[in-house]
Amino acid sequence: MRTRPQGRTGIQVSPYCLGTMMFGKIGNPDHDDCVRIIHRAIDAGINVIDTADVYAYSETEEIVGKALKGRRDDKGRPAPERRMAWVPRHMTDERTHDTVERFALLAEEAGIPLTHMAMAFTIAHPGVTAAIIGPRTMQHLDGLLAGAGTVLDDDLLDRIDEIVPPGADIGPLDVSYDPPPLTHAALRRRPATDRAAA
Repeated sequence: MRTRPQGRTGIQVSPYCLGTMMFGKIGNPDHDDCVRIIHRAIDAGINVIDTADVYAYSETEEIVGKALKGRRDDKGRPAPERRMAWVPRHMTDERTHDTVERFALLAEEAGIPLTHMAMAFTIAHPGVTAAIIGPRTMQHLDGLLAGAGTVLDDDLLDRIDEIVPPGADIGPLDVSYDPPPLTHAALRRRPATDRAAA
């Protein structure tokens, strides 16, 4: 998996970031399986992992700690104080379902899985360094990793913009802040040469 610069930090990161919200009691309660998924992601070239003390009431952080033990320079740190309890809400409505159906048809027409199209669209954005994937099982992870090389051409990107115009909020519970790079289609694209190298 090719890496890309994280802003001006000098750090090179993978275009996929492993999200771990589905590890623990609200998703995959098998710690050993979750550790295997994390190791598989690392072996595939993912070098960014997202976690938070609110995921599965901090259980997720414990799983990530087990997985990274011996695989990073500094672990031995004590677990942070547990501060919050959080359970994700499902943010869907009829309009969201209709939009997903349209994207599914577009992906089928393009001959690629919907998840691959979604991830390729996300990492094609010049303001995005890494997109978070949130697998619950090894099968989910392998399916997402299989699409890491997917690149969308301008025609397909235009058709996606036709379904959801730049800056649009489809669901009523979506975040409504519209930063300029999301609002203007011209700012949503990496140059074609950059996309091909991603």
